[in-house]
Amino acid sequence: MWIIVGVICVSLLALILKYVCSTSGPDPFLTDTREPLKEKVFDKKEKNKVLKQGFVASKVPDNLDAVIIGSGIGGLGLAVLLAKVGKKVLVLEQHTRAGGCCHTFTEKGFEFDVGIHYIGDLLDHKPFRCMLDQITNGQLQWEPLENPFDHVVIGPAENRRCYPIYSGRTRFPEELKKCFPGEEKAIDEYLSLVKKVGRGIWLLALLKTCPVPLAKFVVYTGLAKRLSFFFQMSDRSLTDVVNELTENKDLRAVFTYIFGTYGNMPKDSSFSMHSLLVGHYLNGAWYPKGGASEIAYHMIPIVEQAGGAVLVRAHVNRILFNAANEACGVSVMKGQEEVHIHAPMVISNAGIFNTYQKLLPSHLQALPAIQKQLSLMKNGEGGLSIFLGLSGTKEELGLKADNYWIFTENNFDELVDKYIKGEREESSRSIPLLFVASPSAKDPTWEERSPGKSTLSLVSFAKYEWFEEWKDDKVTNRAPDYKELKQTFIDTALDVVLEVFPKITRDKIEYIDAGTPITNTYYIGAPKGEIYGADHGIARFSPELNATVRPQTPLKNLYLTGQDVFLCGFAGALAGALSCGSVILNRNLHMDAIALAKRTKFLNAKLKGE
Repeated sequence: MWIIVGVICVSLLALILKYVCSTSGPDPFLTDTREPLKEKVFDKKEKNKVLKQGFVASKVPDNLDAVIIGSGIGGLGLAVLLAKVGKKVLVLEQHTRAGGCCHTFTEKGFEFDVGIHYIGDLLDHKPFRCMLDQITNGQLQWEPLENPFDHVVIGPAENRRCYPIYSGRTRFPEELKKCFPGEEKAIDEYLSLVKKVGRGIWLLALLKTCPVPLAKFVVYTGLAKRLSFFFQMSDRSLTDVVNELTENKDLRAVFTYIFGTYGNMPKDSSFSMHSLLVGHYLNGAWYPKGGASEIAYHMIPIVEQAGGAVLVRAHVNRILFNAANEACGVSVMKGQEEVHIHAPMVISNAGIFNTYQKLLPSHLQALPAIQKQLSLMKNGEGGLSIFLGLSGTKEELGLKADNYWIFTENNFDELVDKYIKGEREESSRSIPLLFVASPSAKDPTWEERSPGKSTLSLVSFAKYEWFEEWKDDKVTNRAPDYKELKQTFIDTALDVVLEVFPKITRDKIEYIDAGTPITNTYYIGAPKGEIYGADHGIARFSPELNATVRPQTPLKNLYLTGQDVFLCGFAGALAGALSCGSVILNRNLHMDAIALAKRTKFLNAKLKGE
């Protein structure tokens, strides 16, 4: 009996090792493609020649290897990975510019980033940084934020507490202990759990890319929780875990404050998801020099060099299938006509709901395997963004390269629950959570590009249903009632900003506007105005879901990439691209990224020695 069990365990281990170390396909990181830094391009017309290439049928390359729907980092990142192994890829973007949530827009002389606020894990020798260097040919530069990089602000003006969050694996807990004397044990235990969870993320990647029978075996035998602490903790709520660690309500709040980066209140959040975000910033936080548009700007030429293209104003209205129900291309609406583009592979970065519910013919939508995946997922909460253009430099306005997380009190679950369940008029006057950051203060090139000006970005959450009645209005001229509701949200948020940032006064505001959930639907194609894709609650992190929702869809030649395949945010969407690339190229690109980091560290050390 025990001999049989032993043989099965050894065989399983061998299978896992085989797919963890799989190297049969081409390696996009095999050659170091970093080039000497080129002079930065600040001229918008020149940048737009790359970022705003409009779709016409004559621009579609011949003999495509793949079509990718959506130019967010999950789609564009995968396009570059495929291009680096010689694949000719067409990326189609419905918006007027490429980049997805990495795009920027300009109003009244102010440039605003829509989705990139700060990125972690970018130390020179880390796999994530090395990978980004390769997929931008070393041209994308990163500027570190201040330390502390975050400030957690809790309570009303008369009883406001501010807790600085420092990066550094030793400094992070040391500074917290200064703020919370007597809570040393709780802080150490919290950080220990966070790190332990992070080390278990490998199995999530494996479940996405290994053969389905192996993934199901690992899940349904219960091995997932035995092999990975990530899955041991994935069904535990953030609230339950931190409440067991401490009775101090402000410390509980500080442990949980960053839930806004994935969109679920602590009682609905998986401790595993939360741990990944905390770990992501332990070594620091960074911002792209030149703004978020630099990301797509330095990636698109790599796609083009391999014979591909990235085209905007390309509304994909359906995926094409042959008689055998195999994906064979896409249809793009050009005016009132359809333009059919054929390719042996279609990859969607449009999100699982858009892909399955809007782009598939009805008979394929109805397939049990498709409905199974949809039943496991739900839409995330809608996002609310407010953009301020200010007169004055960062010094004059008291702005730094950091972020503020401002809460009305420390009982996050109760506050957010009341807000989300409240009537929209009432909730618009009592926003419980506000993220505030200055992109202009983070970017060292800003003063050269926009002297004497500054920007603020505010982010919170708002229900799609509060704005849904106006979704069909003209986007630039919605009804007066919509504008009034939006203005109430703006005024509520602005009152908070003026309290916390005393050097910012109303006379300094040259521009202010907000993007609501229906704005997100229009510009980034989010079905319910969500900014983090499908919901990231506890159910999202079950082993079963992660073995079921994978890059390879139930339909041959159709793949998924981006946030909905892996995790939310810039790093999560790029991990989705790595997973999708692993399946397509039959090679473990996650392991290749780790190997790349080791080679880069060795090379850098050798160069320093010389």
